[in-house]
Amino acid sequence: MPTEPDSREATLLSTPDVLDVPVITLPAWQHPPVTDAVVVKVLDDGTPHHHSRQTKARKAALDVLYQAEMRGLDPLTLLAESADLREQAAQIVKGVRAELLIIDTAIMEVSPTDWTITRLAALDRNLARIAVWELKNGTPAAVVISEAVALADEYSTDSSAAFLSGILGAIAEMDALRAKVG
Repeated sequence: MPTEPDSREATLLSTPDVLDVPVITLPAWQHPPVTDAVVVKVLDDGTPHHHSRQTKARKAALDVLYQAEMRGLDPLTLLAESADLREQAAQIVKGVRAELLIIDTAIMEVSPTDWTITRLAALDRNLARIAVWELKNGTPAAVVISEAVALADEYSTDSSAAFLSGILGAIAEMDALRAKVG
């Protein structure tokens, strides 16, 4: 049986026959919310997370576009080599490739004046390209921005998500304004 915690720390216990979790010691300033509470540390167990088909398509398209850029290949060449690629992913890759100049121009219009498209990290650049293509092809801005930020959060640097959110938000605003005017 464990001893009583001293004044500097509180220990939350789980009964081994009920839960198979280790004892977690809390700092002195933190108190359990209720008597007999337990702290459970959640670990990534490696099981796949559920993602929508469109999210999986975005990830696959990002893989193709990023690999093509890193290997100096046309994305359509890699697309031809990827026989098992989802149709939605292929559509994104083809669309980004076909509208690359328009997409890059839209990104540069809202970027800081001292930035060029090549200054963006390759991963961020391709995430932005996918998102801009989706914005230009009718996917709701909230969905596009949310998905791009989530992918940046998962695969890129800490500041990438905020940067992409800003760029994509500005592009979505410009597109909405242009739609009203013209």
